[in-house]
Amino acid sequence: MKEFGLFINGQWEAAKGGKTTQSINPATEEPWATVAVADREDARKAVAAAKKAHDAGVWRGTPKEERAEVLRKIAAGIGERAEELAAAEALDSGATIRKSTLADVPSTADTFLKFADALMADEEETVFEEAAPVPSRNIIRKEPIGVCVGIVPWNFPMLMASWKIAPALAAGNTVVIKPASNTPVTALLMGEICSQAGVPDGVVNVISGPGGSIGEELASHPDVGKVAFTGSTEVGRRIMQLASGTVKKVTLELGGKSPNIILDDADLDTAALAALFGTFFHQGQICESGTRVLVQKDQYDTFVEKMIAGSSKIQLGDTMDMMTSMGPLVSKTQYDTVENYVGVGKDEGAECVLGGSRPEGMEKGYYYSPTIFAGVDNKMRIAQEEIFGPVVSVIPYDDEADAVGIANDSMYGLGGAVWSQNEERALGVARQIETGTVWINDYHLLNARFPFGGYKQSGVGRELGAWGLHEYQEVKHIHVGENVPADQKIYFGMLFN
Repeated sequence: MKEFGLFINGQWEAAKGGKTTQSINPATEEPWATVAVADREDARKAVAAAKKAHDAGVWRGTPKEERAEVLRKIAAGIGERAEELAAAEALDSGATIRKSTLADVPSTADTFLKFADALMADEEETVFEEAAPVPSRNIIRKEPIGVCVGIVPWNFPMLMASWKIAPALAAGNTVVIKPASNTPVTALLMGEICSQAGVPDGVVNVISGPGGSIGEELASHPDVGKVAFTGSTEVGRRIMQLASGTVKKVTLELGGKSPNIILDDADLDTAALAALFGTFFHQGQICESGTRVLVQKDQYDTFVEKMIAGSSKIQLGDTMDMMTSMGPLVSKTQYDTVENYVGVGKDEGAECVLGGSRPEGMEKGYYYSPTIFAGVDNKMRIAQEEIFGPVVSVIPYDDEADAVGIANDSMYGLGGAVWSQNEERALGVARQIETGTVWINDYHLLNARFPFGGYKQSGVGRELGAWGLHEYQEVKHIHVGENVPADQKIYFGMLFN
């Protein structure tokens, strides 16, 4: 069984209290690794290491060209260890090896490359000449915040770690990463890869442990200048509350209940498969999953039938088999949550036309069948609350205005999509949807060059691209006045006779 410590100040080390836990493979329900469990003292030690490195200027004092080069070396290091990282992601989180190999590892490497590019395109200083009220030269500087904390979810442990580490490093900050307790391994390995790529000791620290103790310690620590959190809206509210005590900057990427609108001129065969992909990819454990599929009433029954037929193309099985396209849920807790919501949907009067139970013959592992509910009203709990599993609600609508109204009738606003063979028509609908990302004739395609984040209770701020880089910078204005005698400082006359 593999063993992993905490990664603090460039070194692997045991937790101060000596506590460890086992990481469980969701496909087998068997342990595959032992991981150190940090406590509040470990959290304070990690922050102290990050603060010391920041104060010493070992990273923020590095020219941006050199920082960008280190980011590219991190990407290369990820590529060199691709097989190891893909396997660890599958064993830790229940991701299929197909997904972790083809999506997670390359996307993680690409995040560092894209932030290297964003850094090089970013102007650290901009100068403006001003004539009034007095002649002056004005310098606008972008500077690092200091110690930044990244709290990473369990659904994409490695990729989400990169979304926190890469912009923090690009901007010249130091960072402490806390992965989810049940999926810590790839984030921990990322700390080592950063160190091997030339990141100075103390600049990247990764500690695993319970959010209720070390997460709260990090979010409230006075030496932490920013917290970036990805996870549930409920926990996001708590992070914001804790950060407010010292007025920290926050970036929150939270829950979603994203609408996937099928317009009546869409290619229904493609859109039906897209509706399945939008919900069942990674077992539905994606914050922006299209879990509300909106279909025009005249096409509703036909579309549901096409979704049911298309589901036969999904292959559940061993996560380490490249032929498997859908794996287990991350944990027994998540399995129970999904099962409970399926019961809620049935009680509410929705019709479960596919799935709704554990797959036959798969008694081991946290597997749950792809589940489709028809006859769903948008007011039902299964249409309003985030389930975070392979459960989709198919909702009928009358016309475009009705579809937009249903789409926006949610506390969330993270993602969404529009399917149509008329691009201008689709754009007209997309512009009315209250979400941070809208795809047209695609789903789940994120690019580290462009911003990601949510409206309403789906979050605060944006990650990725230049917008994500700016979330990790302070902006300073330096006014350079003319070096002239006091009698030429005409504004002195407002005070002196």
